[in-house]
Amino acid sequence: MDKRYEVYALADRHFYETPDRLAAAGQQTAPLFETARREVPEGWESARIGDWLTLTPLGADGSPSAGPAQGWKIHASATRANAERIAEIVWDYCVPRRIPFKFVPGPHLLHLRNTKYAARDTSGKFVTVYPADEEQLHRVLRELGRLLEGFEGPYILTDLRWHEGPLYVRYGAFARAFVVDERGSLVPAVRDGAGTLVPDRRAPSFQVPEWVTLPAFLEPHLAARNTTTVGELPYRIEKALHFSNGGGVYSGTDTRDGRKVVLKEGRPHAGLASDGADAITRLEREKQALEQVAGTGVVPEVRDWFELGDHRFLVMDFLEGRPLNSFFAERHPLLTPDPDPEAVARYSAWAVRIHGAVERAVEAVHARGIVFNDLHVFNIMVAPDEESVSLLDFEAAAPVAASGRQVVAHPGFFAPPDRTGTDVDRYALACLRLALFLPVTTLFVVDRGKAAHLAEVIAEQFPDVPREFLDEAVAEITRGAGVGAPALVRPGDWPHSRDSMVKAVLASATPERDDRLFPGDIAQFSDGGGLGLAHGAAGVLYALAETGAERYEEGERWLLAHTDPAPVGTPLGLYDGLAGVAHVLDRLGHRQRALDLVEGILAEKWQNLSSTLHGGLAGLGLVLGQLASATGEPELRDRAAEAAEILVRRLAEPVPDAPRRRAGLLRGASGPALFLLRQYEWTSDAALLEAAGVALRRDLDCCVVQKSGGGLEVDEGWRTLPYLGDGSAGLGMVLDDYLAHAADAEFDKARCGILTAATSRFYAQPGLFQGRAGMILHLGRTTDPSATDRHLAEQIAALGWYAMAYEGQLAFPGHQMMRLSMDLATGTAGCLLALAAATGDSAHLPFLPPLRRPR
Repeated sequence: MDKRYEVYALADRHFYETPDRLAAAGQQTAPLFETARREVPEGWESARIGDWLTLTPLGADGSPSAGPAQGWKIHASATRANAERIAEIVWDYCVPRRIPFKFVPGPHLLHLRNTKYAARDTSGKFVTVYPADEEQLHRVLRELGRLLEGFEGPYILTDLRWHEGPLYVRYGAFARAFVVDERGSLVPAVRDGAGTLVPDRRAPSFQVPEWVTLPAFLEPHLAARNTTTVGELPYRIEKALHFSNGGGVYSGTDTRDGRKVVLKEGRPHAGLASDGADAITRLEREKQALEQVAGTGVVPEVRDWFELGDHRFLVMDFLEGRPLNSFFAERHPLLTPDPDPEAVARYSAWAVRIHGAVERAVEAVHARGIVFNDLHVFNIMVAPDEESVSLLDFEAAAPVAASGRQVVAHPGFFAPPDRTGTDVDRYALACLRLALFLPVTTLFVVDRGKAAHLAEVIAEQFPDVPREFLDEAVAEITRGAGVGAPALVRPGDWPHSRDSMVKAVLASATPERDDRLFPGDIAQFSDGGGLGLAHGAAGVLYALAETGAERYEEGERWLLAHTDPAPVGTPLGLYDGLAGVAHVLDRLGHRQRALDLVEGILAEKWQNLSSTLHGGLAGLGLVLGQLASATGEPELRDRAAEAAEILVRRLAEPVPDAPRRRAGLLRGASGPALFLLRQYEWTSDAALLEAAGVALRRDLDCCVVQKSGGGLEVDEGWRTLPYLGDGSAGLGMVLDDYLAHAADAEFDKARCGILTAATSRFYAQPGLFQGRAGMILHLGRTTDPSATDRHLAEQIAALGWYAMAYEGQLAFPGHQMMRLSMDLATGTAGCLLALAAATGDSAHLPFLPPLRRPR
């Protein structure tokens, strides 16, 4: 579960949105601090950039004063209680001295920066002040530090603290600049001692760039930072189990008796819950709850409670076993194309028994007067006997008598507002009944009525599960939700499903907005994300065009307007940036704009891009080659050849260890293989075909055969992936293309294993690059003779498991399935494209046209 998505699910009930739109959604009665409502001072410029309000002094000509592009910046942290006063003090200090600054203008935005799963590299930052030089830096620290003496705030992990107040310092960029890093990604940049742009590192620890000297007045503060250590504790910390903005969780040993323990850390003013409680307050609640339920045998026992620095630590017994979620990969019987009925029956019986054990554990906690309040598959520890269970993580627990609502919860088990007290746990237990068989209950945050549909699917796939077991869960989940989910067009009802998805996509469009045209994944809110092929407008317009939808001219005008010019910092690649936009605009008939965008890309140091299809040379090379073929421009042809030469040269370099490199279509060697194949078709250079084979073997070296089912999947070290984007299905698509040119027994055998991986009964998400739609696209295109129409029909029918309604039309949830998505990579546009390709239409992903099937 990627916790970033929870924040983007707050502002809109249908789609992922930026948190600063909470006010527009009517969920914040006082959206701005009074200081943010002040009139802009004469001679100053104000602007909203993301969740910041910036104040910049103007020069004599009326333009923003030119200050340094980088240097030592000052951050001030704040709590909800003192933020208004800190903003006033900073404003009143900086404006008369004409020092540029910015601050978070609303209490809800400040809260979101400090929640439990907020980004640790931005946590605590409420104000940023930009001194002109080190002399002014020292003066501002002294003077503003005195004005803010006694104010509290979260510790800013990336910075060095100034005395004991809320001020911190860090060296970094003032103005926006970008550079391609060692991974081939475009990232924020600063200039090093030689004037070369290098990545502006923002790890959650204080670092001084090697070409920068720490000012002498900061040296005592660095020494003070390093005085707190764990060396005097009676515990040996051995492993970090988990980090959040609220602190860490560590496993270790009590050196006094050798017993294994878990140490849980709480940071003051950070890790906020929805009720404003910080990590320390929640840790105190956990301690009290565990002490109240001690001796029940279903919770860890408390061993110690101490303070180190400003942080609190709760020490508990280490529980042997594994969390319940870890059993899905090895036990779930639907992870194969044709589940063994006996395996299905065994799993069904085990899952019902496990649920009974969890239910009894929750009842034992209730009997002691405590509501767990955060029951989900990650917080249930299954003992080594794989039958008995314990409950973990009681920081959200509350007394039964309080009859309170949840303040922290997993989205797939999050109770509706009308559930309080023990009813919160009963709702989670009902969700668990379904999640044990189909772990997609995050759909309920969009529509609880979906529970009835999932219960029908479970009854069909797991016939030994008692029907009352499912019906009782549906009744509890949908209680008070009104009517069930509306009847939807099924994905296989083509072309009715096509027309319905197109209507849903167009109904979601917001051409009046600048940040995005269609709602999609949270990645669209990064630099340039609202434009691109994977998550932006270009991808949706491409899918509409490929599937024969009526032309959406207003959307095309939006994309043209927002690439004239493209925003600074927009990535350059095929799926993440401008190369993909250029390809789509050319596909839509706007060739000159496409050529203009490519000219801008070639003016950058594009040769330093990664090798990948997603954002690197492979994707750019494909666009250059296609445009060269279409226009006859020799410069484009030469640059495509140069990209191919670079990739061939890189393929000749030593290969990193398999677990340390990515594999697959988007970020592995399959993307370069695809480009080299197309370049071979354009040039007839046999060396390129040979290099494509080398690249494909490199990705195959990262694949493993699954013990259950025998599918061939990409091994990432901690999980295996069958998917189109980063898994084996994308590799399989390029293998199909290679085998159209040359026979290869190893590749032919690999295709069979990939086909098995692409025909499993269950996939966690519907999307094109990380879900079932990608399997549909692959199965509809592959020339593997063992692929059957039955395989394809089953996958199309099962895509309906995730079907949702938007404006009465067919739509699909995006990544993490907490909100709907319309984009190509994760949402409805990708499902639309996959289904169109599978029906025999000419629709296809860029540079992967349909193949002639042997059957």
